[in-house]
Amino acid sequence: MGKLVAAIGRFFCFVQVNQSTVGIKEKFGKFEEVLNPGCHFMPWIIGNRVTGQLTLRLRQLDVRCETKTKDNVFVTVVASIQYRAMEDKASDAYYKLSNPKAQIQSYVFDVIRASVPKLELDDAFEQKNEIAKAVEEELEKAMFAYGYEIVQTLIVDIEPDEKVKRAMNEINAAARLRVAANEKAEAEKIIQIKRAEGEAEAKYLSGLGIARQRQAIVDGLRDSVLGFSGNVPGTSAKDVMDLVLLTQYFDTMKEIGAASKSSAVFLPHGPGAVADIASQIRDGFLQASTHQTN
Repeated sequence: MGKLVAAIGRFFCFVQVNQSTVGIKEKFGKFEEVLNPGCHFMPWIIGNRVTGQLTLRLRQLDVRCETKTKDNVFVTVVASIQYRAMEDKASDAYYKLSNPKAQIQSYVFDVIRASVPKLELDDAFEQKNEIAKAVEEELEKAMFAYGYEIVQTLIVDIEPDEKVKRAMNEINAAARLRVAANEKAEAEKIIQIKRAEGEAEAKYLSGLGIARQRQAIVDGLRDSVLGFSGNVPGTSAKDVMDLVLLTQYFDTMKEIGAASKSSAVFLPHGPGAVADIASQIRDGFLQASTHQTN
C-alpha cells in the first residue's frame, strides 16, 4: 500500500521525505539540494527527482577485533561505535561514502591493533577507556570529512582465549584460598595464644589458692598447738602434734570410707600407727633442716 501511494505521488510530481531523514534532490543526475522532512513538489518532467533518502538517526556498530597483547596473549576486543550522518553535510555523507560501516570498521581495526600490542593483558583491561578514546579521536578526524559524526566509542569487552581465561581464574582462586588460609591460621594462632594465656592464668591462680590453703593449714596447726599447750598444763608441743596427726589420720580414713568410688587402700592400723607416722614426719623435717643447714 505504501509503495502504491508513493508511486501515485511521484506520478503527480509529489515526494514525501520521512521524519529523521533528509532527501537528496538531483536534476538531470546532478545534485541540487537537500530536502527536509515533509511533502515536496518534484516535477519529474523537467529532470527533478529524489535519488535517495539519508537517515539522521543515531546508529551503532559493534566491531570485534582480534589482536595480541605485549605478553603474547591473543584477545578479542569488542568496540561499540555510535555514529550518525550530519544534517549540514548530508550530501557528503550520501555521495562520498558508499559503505560507512566498512570504513568505520577499518579505522577501528587499525587503532586497536596499534594500541593493544603495546600493553600487557592486565594493563589492557585497566586502560580500556584510553583505548576507546584513541579510537574515537581517530574516527572523528577521518569520518568528519565524509559527513559523519562519531557520538561515542566504547570498549565493551576484552575477551582472552578460553585457556588464558581459565588460567586467570585459577590464579585468582589460588590467591583467594591463600589469603583465606592465612586468615584461618592467624585466627587459630590467636585462639591458641588466648587458651595458653587462660591456662597459665588458671594455673597461677590455682597455685596461689594452694599456697594460701597450705599457709592457712600451717597457721591453724600452729594456733592449735600453742592454744592446746597453754590451756592444758603438762603437755608439750610434741604431744599436741601427735594428737593433731591422730585426728587428721582418722578424718582421712573417714573420707576414704565415705567415697563411693574409692579404691582399696591398705594402711597400717594399730595403736602405734599414728606414732610411726608422726615419727616419720618429724624425721623428714629434721633431715630437711639438716640438708638446708649444710
